[in-house]
Amino acid sequence: MPSLPLPFHSPGRSRHSRSASHIRIPTARAVVDCAVYVEGERLPGRHTHKSALTAAREHGGFVWLGLHDPDAAQMAEVAETFGLHALAVEDAVQAHQRPKLERYDTTLVMVMRTVAYREHELHTVSEIVETGELLIFIAPDFVIAVRHGEHSPLAVVRRGLEADPQRLRLGPGSVLHAIADHVVDSYIEVVQSVEFDIDAMEEEIFTPRSPVTVESIYQLKREVVELRRAVNPLALPLHTLVHNTDLPLDAEIRRYLRDVADHHTTVAERITDFDDALSSLINAALAKITVQQNTDMRKISAWVAVAAVPTMIAGIYGMNFEHMPELKTTWGYPVVLLFIFAVCGTLLALFRRNNWL
Repeated sequence: MPSLPLPFHSPGRSRHSRSASHIRIPTARAVVDCAVYVEGERLPGRHTHKSALTAAREHGGFVWLGLHDPDAAQMAEVAETFGLHALAVEDAVQAHQRPKLERYDTTLVMVMRTVAYREHELHTVSEIVETGELLIFIAPDFVIAVRHGEHSPLAVVRRGLEADPQRLRLGPGSVLHAIADHVVDSYIEVVQSVEFDIDAMEEEIFTPRSPVTVESIYQLKREVVELRRAVNPLALPLHTLVHNTDLPLDAEIRRYLRDVADHHTTVAERITDFDDALSSLINAALAKITVQQNTDMRKISAWVAVAAVPTMIAGIYGMNFEHMPELKTTWGYPVVLLFIFAVCGTLLALFRRNNWL
């Protein structure tokens, strides 16, 4: 039997790049934390996501698995273990989803956008609001939080819940509420920081003789638009969690989520106010620029009028006619200069009295 020909590999880096493209990163590299909770208490020891699910089902508890920027292979392994739907897994990998709430049999999938405020100089045109994504899988025996972005870590949420076993006894819904509350609280912090920027710009624009930088206002308005796109769509998922009694959530969790929804409504209203305030600031800045341009044009026109007097007289005396007044007079030249100075001085006095100069 003839031997099959070996596949051709071009020399150089092609063989290396092909092998490198198949390097698989272990799922554990994407795991931030994995724990099993029974009756509100965390079981001791370290667990993989597979052993954690087994332990949770044996003891009647639930798993809380945290992932950060997992790739497709890592999410596929997690999905196989927990029985996640393929469409939800695809959303968790792509990380470009709008806030939403979906249900796959007994599993709820909630997508939230996270935001963070970046410190910056007032007049620098740079990114002000940084956005990320958080996708949560909720089932009777597990919670999986998939976070994309370098901000809004959930370690503080986990520590807060572990310090309150009474809330953890409510099951995976308590984790959903804690994460949603943490995200909405971060919205409030970002909104407060953006409000300080708007107040500073407003004070500067309405300060007399202050420079106007419309570019920074446009930049902040663009960031507010991005903030609104991240925050406002979360209203519908929160409303569904609060009012849809068919969802597998405890009544106490719904009461907590109602408070989160109220806070979110307040944030959304403030963002709308920011948009209106920035539009007004843009109009005020443009009006201030127009007034400044008119003032500059008046000054230029005044100086042109003053300069026109000696130009006109010098032009008349430069026409080289033989019979012109004062050409043969001894005091003709000083008299003309004095006349020029007198007219120019009169014009300067009139313009300054009318605040043109």
